[in-house]
Amino acid sequence: MSTFNLPDVGEGLTEADIVEWKVAVGDTVAVNQVLVEIETAKSLVELPSPFAGVVTRLHAEVGQTLPVDEPLIDIAEEGQAAPEAPVGAAHDAALPGTAHDDASPGPLVGSGPVADAVKRRPRVRQTGAGAPARPAAVVPPEPTPVDRTVAPSPTRALAKPPVRRLAKELGVDLAQVPATGPRGEVTREDLADFAEARLGTRAVSAPAPAPVAGGQALSAAFGGEAWQAPEDAVEIVPVKGVRKATAAAMVGSAFTAPHVSLFVDVDATRTMEFVKRLKASRDFQGVKVTPLLIVAKAVLWAAARNPQLNASWVDTPAGAQIHVKRFVNLGIAAATPRGLIVPNIKDAQELSLKELAGALEQLSATAREGKTPPADMRDGTITITNVGTLGVDTGTPILNPGEVAIIAFGTVRQRAWVVDGEVVPRYVTTVGGSFDHRVVDGDQCARFLADVASILEEPALLLD
Repeated sequence: MSTFNLPDVGEGLTEADIVEWKVAVGDTVAVNQVLVEIETAKSLVELPSPFAGVVTRLHAEVGQTLPVDEPLIDIAEEGQAAPEAPVGAAHDAALPGTAHDDASPGPLVGSGPVADAVKRRPRVRQTGAGAPARPAAVVPPEPTPVDRTVAPSPTRALAKPPVRRLAKELGVDLAQVPATGPRGEVTREDLADFAEARLGTRAVSAPAPAPVAGGQALSAAFGGEAWQAPEDAVEIVPVKGVRKATAAAMVGSAFTAPHVSLFVDVDATRTMEFVKRLKASRDFQGVKVTPLLIVAKAVLWAAARNPQLNASWVDTPAGAQIHVKRFVNLGIAAATPRGLIVPNIKDAQELSLKELAGALEQLSATAREGKTPPADMRDGTITITNVGTLGVDTGTPILNPGEVAIIAFGTVRQRAWVVDGEVVPRYVTTVGGSFDHRVVDGDQCARFLADVASILEEPALLLD
């Protein structure tokens, strides 16, 4: 029997979430066949099998967070005897979000019943000879409140926090209360009915609310009641994966690097004309060309002229150091369904305009699919965030941790602009930037931003 532990698929990752199993117990797998899709703090990753054989156990369920180096899957390789799985184990493993029975001693990660019944529908279980019995495994059709009271589930009853608090005050075990909630939870009315039947009282109410202020206090003064949110009016979203990593990184950056932000309005008419010519060019056929391409080239040009912006602040035992990079790993902030990520293009300063366009297109497509590898999100040196795609003119971005500069590119739109004393319509955008004031001073930030703006005003400067 070979056990495949969850590997560290990135540098220093400590855990990952199980997104989707690609195999089930009983499946025959080959070496390098994809076993599972996981979400790390950086991206979605498909894990291939290091063994060939038959899957005998999945150690984690869909949605579960598993620490690195914990058992992930057991595979009986050729010539090895596969342990006899309890009846229904293969069926359970094939259903994401279900529990796994384990006849062997000692709990394993992901084994045993799961208390969150919200995610599953009750189903009838057939118990074979010799298979371990499970309490309340067979759910009769159309169960009645009496049935649920007589044979309560051994798992923790579902109920909202206010209902749990009331039950505690009344000394009622929620597992004994028949649940009629839409997802199997015990409602306030269920608790009231139970208390009236068993305790002879229906005094099931929330504790007297604390004094409120403002409009609620005024309402109470005139005989009204303080407003209370309905029980199901708040959705609780666990913070995990990319969102958890982003939150930690942004808090760390905001309270570590003293930010200074600058903004400049730019006449980008010639940039828009240049983009139009590139799209019509035979050399750029099949390549996606957008104004972001010119912004990226402008940032690379400005970084070459102002190398101290392409640097990082490093604390060492000997004291703080500033590391100025001779390469540019250009990060592009990308909003994905799973959260914000910042993949980067390695050695972007070496790419031609066409090569840079292709790299931007590939980076964007991979990010949208959630397939950005962790390596593409490490070692960035300077970042662009394209807030203009959302119709936003500008913003004050937070530095990507470890970097000194981030540029925000706003929407390009026609505005009234003064040219040679006359008001004419021009394509105008706002370019903003945030900078680490420990590394660079205001004049350096201003020169860098002015260089980016000068390319957007006159892309022909790139030919110099």
